[in-house]
Amino acid sequence: MAPTYDPPMLLAVDIGNTNLTLGLVENGALESVRRAATRHAGTPDELEVVLRDLLALDEHALHGVSAMAVASVVPGVTAALSTVATRLGIPVLLASSGTVPIAIRVDRPDLVGADRIVNALAVVRLHGSPAVVVDCGTATTLDCVAGDGAFVGGAIAPGLELGLEALAGRTAKLPRVELRAPDRVIARDTVAAIQAGTVIGYQALVAGLIGRARTELGDAAGIPADRVHTILTGGLAAAPWALDVSGVDLIDPDLTLKGLAILHAEVAGGAPFREAAPDAPLAAWDIETAS
Repeated sequence: MAPTYDPPMLLAVDIGNTNLTLGLVENGALESVRRAATRHAGTPDELEVVLRDLLALDEHALHGVSAMAVASVVPGVTAALSTVATRLGIPVLLASSGTVPIAIRVDRPDLVGADRIVNALAVVRLHGSPAVVVDCGTATTLDCVAGDGAFVGGAIAPGLELGLEALAGRTAKLPRVELRAPDRVIARDTVAAIQAGTVIGYQALVAGLIGRARTELGDAAGIPADRVHTILTGGLAAAPWALDVSGVDLIDPDLTLKGLAILHAEVAGGAPFREAAPDAPLAAWDIETAS
């Protein structure tokens, strides 16, 4: 009889300004993803409770985690997570310009967000280059990869929900509306008018940035712009409005977690990352197929 054992489990953790996203990676495959609100002032004890509760939703336990790979843009939460990992004896690999194994050709590599570099690693390994990753979260970031696989910078814009919150918070009568694209730009009531201006306007902003970035990367690589891979990711990428953003080849809300699994495999010797089956719930989906 073959011996029974618990396979190594990697916990990929993407700490953003709005959400903390966990991905449990078993035998190289991303098995489950959970999200919680990021508590910027939370203690290590509170963070440990959050991690345990999220893992318990899929009948897993924190003591079963053998390693963590982390991308964070919130230093306080990074420190709290490191404290939790240390007292539990779990090794942590922090993504940074010094640990992610790709070339970074920008003026200050140390100031680039860890999630952006991890996105670049993921798109190169999974889809090739040149490529553009649009990460839709608290901010909207454009992460651009040259034909030789180097991260070469990008753009940062306010996220869609930031715009909606600012509009409601800085005006006397405009309400906070549902994140939904209306059927037409010329709206007949206030709610639809806000949705048209923010959601359809945001689609146009993202499409415009994608178009310019693809042209610049294509010119540098000597290829047509439409051959530059374009991936949409982030917490807002799973919303229906994302399907109508022009220039997107693939929507993969979990690209950053996959990048962390790839990073751990290449740097710490973990199990090689493998994509889920095409019909699995966590698989990325092609924009043409989905529409």
